[in-house]
Amino acid sequence: MAVPAIIAIAISAGCTGEDAATADSNAVTKALATGDVTNDGAAPVSLPVSALEARDGDLILRVATTGQVRSEAVVPMRAEVAGTVAQLLVRAGDQVAAGTPLVKLDPYPFDLAVREAQARADEAEQRFLESYVPESLVTGRGPTPEQRKALMNKAGLAGGRLLLERARFEQARAIITSPVAGVVQSIDVAVGEKLSAGQALATVVDTRRLRVEAQVLEHDLPLIRVGGEAIVSSAGAPDRPLRGRVDALLPLVDSVARSGRAIVRLTGDGTLRPGMYADVQLEATRLRNRRLVPARAVIERDGRPLVFVVKDGRAQWTYIVPGRSNGVDTEVLPDSSSGEIPIKAGDAVIVDGHLTLTHDAPVKLLPKPDARPRTPAPARIP
Repeated sequence: MAVPAIIAIAISAGCTGEDAATADSNAVTKALATGDVTNDGAAPVSLPVSALEARDGDLILRVATTGQVRSEAVVPMRAEVAGTVAQLLVRAGDQVAAGTPLVKLDPYPFDLAVREAQARADEAEQRFLESYVPESLVTGRGPTPEQRKALMNKAGLAGGRLLLERARFEQARAIITSPVAGVVQSIDVAVGEKLSAGQALATVVDTRRLRVEAQVLEHDLPLIRVGGEAIVSSAGAPDRPLRGRVDALLPLVDSVARSGRAIVRLTGDGTLRPGMYADVQLEATRLRNRRLVPARAVIERDGRPLVFVVKDGRAQWTYIVPGRSNGVDTEVLPDSSSGEIPIKAGDAVIVDGHLTLTHDAPVKLLPKPDARPRTPAPARIP
């Protein structure tokens, strides 16, 4: 076994025989206990651990439930005018913005209708002018408003202008655009197909403005409030939750399931899709300004809860009095004897690699983990 420095000092002081052996044994035992050396007398090994900082903040207690994701806008689009499909400008699955052209009809019939209506309106205007201009030149007076209206109707000018307006309206409808931003769910027509007014063209789904209809047991309904925070995640991406708000609590309670419904609105990022079932955590109680540590940092030794705090490169266990927990954070209460909270805000609390640690063991901090489940940034709620 290699001789540690403390043993060498004892030998140089004149310890011989049994005295040296005793000094050797005692020194090694003491060094191992404090972590200054390993079993073979080498330099201490720092165990890799991960830590997060204790913090002061609000502890949000939640009601866990499930709900179905729905879009605020699933738009089945129909042709407003009859025509022939000339071009499909998108495909199913394409992302589109509001106003993006989707389908283009053959423009020639609409252009022809506009020119025809323009010609008739011009003819009617000519008849209208001929009905009063000669007389006005002689008398020097134009028609009164009532006479002008009567002459326009007699010449057919008012009707001609209306026909022109309708022709232009139908011409504009020859290009079908998306009324919302979203994803094209389906295209229901083909190039060359003759359409009638009202025929289905396509479906666009808004995947950004979402709502979740969450089931809430009747005994939990009094705990939920409109405006409270909601965390929504899917089974396919449980580590990518989204934050929303409770927008409404519907009045009717299902007498069979004994549950009501809370409407959660949120902004999607592609993780949640309409039709999915999602896990929902609804804010029930907010305990303000509490000292919080990650829930996974709390362990028990001899039946007493504690956390390991990293100080000067060593893991020092610290007994705590835990309060309430939401599964992510745990509140630390003041000690009953001193009235002080043993954990300070900013203390590095070990969350990984601490299950087998001993008090005062040398440790090496790894880069900060994602040990606290990701809380999404506040989102704009539509």
